[in-house]
Amino acid sequence: MIDIEKLKFDEKGLIPAIVVDAYSGEVLTLAYMNRESLQISMERGLTCFYSRSRQELWLKGETSGNYQHIVSITADCDCDALRVYVKKDGPACHTGAESCFFNELWASEELSRFTMDDLMELIRGRKTDPQEGSYTTYLFSKGLDKILKKVGEESTEVIVEAKNQDKAETVYEISDLVYHIMVLMIEMGISLEDIRAELAGRHVIDHKVKQEKMTQ
Repeated sequence: MIDIEKLKFDEKGLIPAIVVDAYSGEVLTLAYMNRESLQISMERGLTCFYSRSRQELWLKGETSGNYQHIVSITADCDCDALRVYVKKDGPACHTGAESCFFNELWASEELSRFTMDDLMELIRGRKTDPQEGSYTTYLFSKGLDKILKKVGEESTEVIVEAKNQDKAETVYEISDLVYHIMVLMIEMGISLEDIRAELAGRHVIDHKVKQEKMTQ
């Protein structure tokens, strides 16, 4: 742990704070803190910033209810910028967007960015805006029983390929299973955030080890 005195605030007494979603790793916003707002943030465990336009402190979520609960604050190598990992109660942007960074300026034609969150949005779109010829749309049209049947089939395929110790085929089948589980999640109104929160709230490995010891 470094001391706050080692931080390098600029000539206006400010330091940039890059706010990151602790679950997804997505950059939510870039804001500024002064010494007082940083102290408040650490004392309350909620992000508090300094508004350069209004020249006053503002606690994120105080008006909207979209508080940001701080997981950790880390300074960069020069101690003149902060990275703040948070668990958010709602959208980070005042526009209602999950992140303030949504105005794409340039994208490589050769390299593509993939995230599970993007895939979930694509799958959700096939439900809210059905596309003719789309397999995902087809699954949603057939309903829960069909989706559950596919989850069961893909689970069996994973077991078979894993038993055969075929890594490539197991990866392929796990991918199929994950996709169908995500379809199920959308069908049931379950988000990745729900799953992340559930996993974050338990010690999975320790829990399993304890169970195994109890059954021996």
